[in-house]
Amino acid sequence: MNIKIKPLFEKVVDLVFGIILLFIILAIAIGAIQLFVDVWDLLSLKGITGQYINMITDVLTLYVMVELSRSLIEYFETHKLRLTFIIDAAIVFIVRELLIGLFKHEMKPDMIYAISTILFVLGALRIAAIVVYQREKQMSEDALN
Repeated sequence: MNIKIKPLFEKVVDLVFGIILLFIILAIAIGAIQLFVDVWDLLSLKGITGQYINMITDVLTLYVMVELSRSLIEYFETHKLRLTFIIDAAIVFIVRELLIGLFKHEMKPDMIYAISTILFVLGALRIAAIVVYQREKQMSEDALN
């Protein structure tokens, strides 16, 4: 019974991830177009200082979407989710929130410390994920030789 369910499960997961990837690609395309429209609007404004935070937020949001789509594309190639892409997206999202909070002068010191700790942990996880991936890659190459 377990043997019959596994292929069905894999097909359903592939379908769901495919639909998610399609929506992410659509969101990236719409976001990029909107970003160009916003840049054009910036040229018509006299004071653009207040508009920079919107541009930074939009660019970093698009980068998060790209990283998430990369993790889904990697899933379709290897049927594994690579932790590095997901951690990259999380790091960029947190940096995005940090920049917004600092620019708006809404960050209190305890929040900055908490975000710094989260960034440190995510950075350590990313380094560990790369080390483990390289070790697994080396072990599989050694096994082939």
